[in-house]
Parts: sequence; structure tokens; C-alpha cells
Amino acid sequence: MTKPPLPDIAGAANSDVVSRSDDNLRLPLWAQLKVWLMTQIASGELPPHTQLPSEADLCRRFGVSRTVVREALKQLVMEQRIYKMQGKGSFVSEPRTDQDFVGSTMSFTSDLQRSGHIVTRQLLNQCLRQPSDEEARLLQLTDDEAEVVEIDRVLFVDGEPRTRVTAILRASAVPGLAATPMGNRSLYQTLQQRYGIVLKKAERWVSAANTDADTASLLNIEPGSAILNIQSVSTDQNGRRIELYFAQHRTDKSRLHFFIK
Repeated sequence: MTKPPLPDIAGAANSDVVSRSDDNLRLPLWAQLKVWLMTQIASGELPPHTQLPSEADLCRRFGVSRTVVREALKQLVMEQRIYKMQGKGSFVSEPRTDQDFVGSTMSFTSDLQRSGHIVTRQLLNQCLRQPSDEEARLLQLTDDEAEVVEIDRVLFVDGEPRTRVTAILRASAVPGLAATPMGNRSLYQTLQQRYGIVLKKAERWVSAANTDADTASLLNIEPGSAILNIQSVSTDQNGRRIELYFAQHRTDKSRLHFFIK
């Protein structure tokens, strides 16, 4: 991790932290410094994982107090534009994508693909099995429905593991799916094209958690890292509950975007 040279503005007046535009002059000093740093990050002058100048360097070069510098850095950390390493300093964060998670969108992948991202999948397990009592309750299985289809996969975005998703489907609605190669296929396209099933609505629960060693290895993160646990039950056009899924979603590379109607 290299430390970039500071801009040639040594000795600048306090009001010159970013520029002399009227808009910037109305900002507090910490906000001016924050804007300047954000501009450097957005322009690529400070690429991901580049070390920022030290607090003392920023104070000296911009002629501001340590309180001003610390507030600017604090705000950038809160917005996840930068991160701090104990005893080493502040560094530029990787850019994160916003992953849409609206109620009318069933798929994790469609919005990402429309945005130009490449989404691939790694199959971990695919089988026909008996449901647990909780799965049977959530899918509202009848007494004569004794099996579900499980498809456990890792979703990759632009070659990087992003989410582990275990889908549990009502077997009576998808005959033959357990034997269908689903490695890199879209589940929702398969449901629509092969079975005429269109998922119309979903109920979801989201909670914060720390990843276990197995999932951490699959997602290429440290065990105990913060993730989002997502549980969803999806209903088709006929009002049947078709799919239950459990997802473990990395939070360091993207945010989930909720749209409330």
C-alpha cells in the first residue's frame, strides 16, 4: 500500500481547502476537506487501498486543526469511502455497488446484469430431500407433499464471490428440477420457461450476523466477518408458495437497496 504525494497547496488559507468557489466557502472546514478527498477518490487519484496522508500531514498542508481532519475522516469512514487500520492509518475503500432488493424483484442477479455486471454461479449441492418442519410450514406444504428440491450455490459478481444462496423449492411444483443441471442457470428463468411459474411477490427477513468458517471460505472473507442473513418466501401467480431461500450476503462489496412502496 503506497502513500500518495500531497497536493501542492502547502500554506493555503483555511478557506482554500477545496477551492475558492462560493459553494465550498459556505461549507465547514471539515466538509471542505471531505469534499476534496472524495474528489481525489472519485477521479482515481487515490485508488482503492491507497494510504491517505497522515492526520499531521493533512493538518500541516491544509492549515487546519486536527479536529477538522478527524471529523472529515470520521465522516468518510461512516460512509465507507475509507477504512482505518490500527497503527497504520487510513486507506481508500473498494467501491461498492448498490444491489437492488425491491419487493417486485425476485432475483439477486437481474438488476446487476442490467447494470453491466457479469453474474456467475458455483453449484455446491442440488438434491431432492425431505423438508424440515420449518421448511414445510413456511412453504405451506400439504400432508402429501413429502419432498423439496434444494439448490445451494454461490453467486459471483464480476468474478468475485458475493452471496451464498440456498433455495428450497416445493417439489410438486417443479417435477424433474432436482435432476436438471443448475450450475450456472438462472433459477427464475428456468421456473418461468420450463414450469410456467412467475414469482409475483416475496416476504423477506433480514438480520445482521457473523459468518461461520465454511461460508467465509466460500465468500473469500475472514471468519466472523459481518454479513447479512436474508430469508425469503416467494409466491407465484396462483398464490402458491414456491420458493424459500436463505442467503448470506457480503456487506463489504455492495449494499442492498430497498424501495418501499
